[in-house]
Amino acid sequence: MTSQPEKPSPVPRRAVLGTALGGAAAAALPGTAHAAPAEPAGPPAARPWKLRDTMTTDSAWDGFLHGQDLLWSRLPTLWYEAPFLGDGLLGSMIYQEPGAGQIRFTVQHGRVQDHRPEFGSGWGTARLPVGHLTLEPAGTITAVDWRLSLWNAELTGTVTTTAGTLTLAALIHDEVLAVRATAHGGERVTWTFHPEEAVSPRRIQESPPAGYTANPPWTTRTTSDGTEQVLQPLTGGGQTATSYRHSGDELLLSVGHSFPSDTAAEADSRRHLRRAKSYGALRGRHTRWWHAFYRKSFVSFPDQRLQSFHWIQLYKVACASRADGPVMATSGPWLEPTPWPAVWWNLNVQLEYWLIHAFNHPELDALATTLRQNQEQLTANVPAAYRADSSGIGRSSDMFANRGVGEPGTGAETGDLTWALHNVWLSYRHSMDKSLLRDTIHPVLRRAVNYYLHFLTPGSDGRLHLPSTLSPEYPVVPPQDTNYDLALIRWGCQTLLESAELLGVDDELAPRWREVLARLTPYPVDENGFMIGADTPYAQSHRHYSHLLMVYPLYLVNWDQPENRDLITKSVVRWHALTGAHRGYSYTGAASIHAMTGDGDTALGYLRKFFDPTTRYPCRANTHYTEAGPVIETPLSASQSLHDMFCQSWGGIIRVFPAVPAAWADLTLHNFRTQGAFLVSAVRKAGKTRFIRVRSLAGEPLRLRHGLTGPLTVLLDDGTPARTHDLGDGTLAVDLPRGREVLVHSGARPDLVIAPVAVSEPGAAWGLP
Repeated sequence: MTSQPEKPSPVPRRAVLGTALGGAAAAALPGTAHAAPAEPAGPPAARPWKLRDTMTTDSAWDGFLHGQDLLWSRLPTLWYEAPFLGDGLLGSMIYQEPGAGQIRFTVQHGRVQDHRPEFGSGWGTARLPVGHLTLEPAGTITAVDWRLSLWNAELTGTVTTTAGTLTLAALIHDEVLAVRATAHGGERVTWTFHPEEAVSPRRIQESPPAGYTANPPWTTRTTSDGTEQVLQPLTGGGQTATSYRHSGDELLLSVGHSFPSDTAAEADSRRHLRRAKSYGALRGRHTRWWHAFYRKSFVSFPDQRLQSFHWIQLYKVACASRADGPVMATSGPWLEPTPWPAVWWNLNVQLEYWLIHAFNHPELDALATTLRQNQEQLTANVPAAYRADSSGIGRSSDMFANRGVGEPGTGAETGDLTWALHNVWLSYRHSMDKSLLRDTIHPVLRRAVNYYLHFLTPGSDGRLHLPSTLSPEYPVVPPQDTNYDLALIRWGCQTLLESAELLGVDDELAPRWREVLARLTPYPVDENGFMIGADTPYAQSHRHYSHLLMVYPLYLVNWDQPENRDLITKSVVRWHALTGAHRGYSYTGAASIHAMTGDGDTALGYLRKFFDPTTRYPCRANTHYTEAGPVIETPLSASQSLHDMFCQSWGGIIRVFPAVPAAWADLTLHNFRTQGAFLVSAVRKAGKTRFIRVRSLAGEPLRLRHGLTGPLTVLLDDGTPARTHDLGDGTLAVDLPRGREVLVHSGARPDLVIAPVAVSEPGAAWGLP
């Protein structure tokens, strides 16, 4: 997330921003973005076994999620203590107005950005502030009692003042912030909207670049229906419009952004308000969306504080991203002063989206959408000499992926697009939706790998070598063969060959990809494990695991390869032995690597460092995270670390409960989505797996590392024994047709119940309870 000089690329930009894709589309119930093709009718109606799912009613979900809610018994004073609301586009955090006895509701929007690429992503195409509301009580605030309900995605509670009380309720849906505030006693409800200057939040760190001019001032007006509007024109074209109205106890506010149109935003924002009608009408649509959303999967484990954290991350990512909206910037939709008012591609965006897969929510995947929609821009990002067959992206960009990338041989960071495509590959593998292969992965990865191929040259050893490139975040640039890029080249060539076969494509470049795999130089290693690159040991503390990408998340070097176990172990030990630069995601990354080794206790130990308030950059009170500014990816990656303890599916094998800490004797998973498009349900009690149920959405080969002991019972949903083959090492191949389910257990059939587990490690609620 550090700065890097950049050269803006000449860009064919996507032209239409005026019609907000997140409006009516976001109001629909959670869909099946990147889903497998429609399933057959499914298992027989009369079945000999069936899971008894206790989480089928609204009351069950309300009761369970009530225990995960965030609570406030004192007024938050900072954004990372605050309640937060969002719908994938519009976002708000609620905390004390600095220096005043008032309550601030921030108003920020994921589409609102500048449009002057000549000044780079930090200034010219940066996310721009919109403004904030203040609720101004008559008396002095003496107490608050707030609850952020995950089930309803709604903030409710009271504000007590020296004059009386205010009762609050707030939510965001369909790009409308809706607040109901009722005064009691001598209190009153007074609202003020404060527009904020349309300038990059990066100004907290540096002055604008030479030639940069400020955006024009905003203007205000009142429409014929009494709606107040703030209109913000932009020097580079486009408009931001904030519309709001206050009637009785209710305030409704909406933000629109248009580009290249200078006027469409004002109509969009008013249309959102008209559609909202009232708090009650909007709340009905809002809660229907969220109640359907949560039911797609379930997980419960006995650590109360971590379990609550985990569910809050699911709430958070749904507040921050939808597949038809912009890819998350480093702060999500909750913009605050920050050096990073853009999308960062060298770790942040990848970590932001990992957790959606196992949670079974492909409808949140804006990353795959962004890469599919902006392929012309990705081409324009590489130097002109390579645009005929190559694509790339630099370290940071706007939501249209606009950032030039440097050339290997100059010490440039060149692998970020390839790593982002690994996320899209994970989306494919969890859905088996071939349109992702056809429309995004194969064409874009082909061009990303081509960019590397222009620079690979044979050395005197007969191996192919890559000239100097940067390993993200590490201050020393290797003279050649940076491990970050070698891992991505290997993964890219392997994936291109596999995707071509899956698509039935006879690609003319296939022989070249095979040659690269055969001749590419080995990863540079020394006595401490993986180096940064050739002649460049890992010699100073490094927060990023860019030099370990072949281990995680690519799994090219993994624990199923006994010959590599010592190398993996000493590499991770060395990474964390040099302290000083580690940050939150250093701990979540180490936790996931140790989960791969099956060591759940060590994995949990590293994960707990992220929650340790004595560390330099711990998880904050509302589960957000900050370094020099808001950074959304690290808490989201902590949920992925938990997923890696619960169930893994790399290398074509589903591993159930592979790294559960010894303290977590009980654990329930339900409809946990894995690679191969399987939905896994499993229950662990008293430290032992009781049963596993797998449902196939795509008919892919099922290989299950089950962790069960003794003779197995493996039954299809019609009661017939499944055809199986023991692959050794506790792994079972199961013939499971698409749309069917299989039950696996040992001994007598256990109770097939999906239910929350009892808490054995109590913990305080998140927020300021």
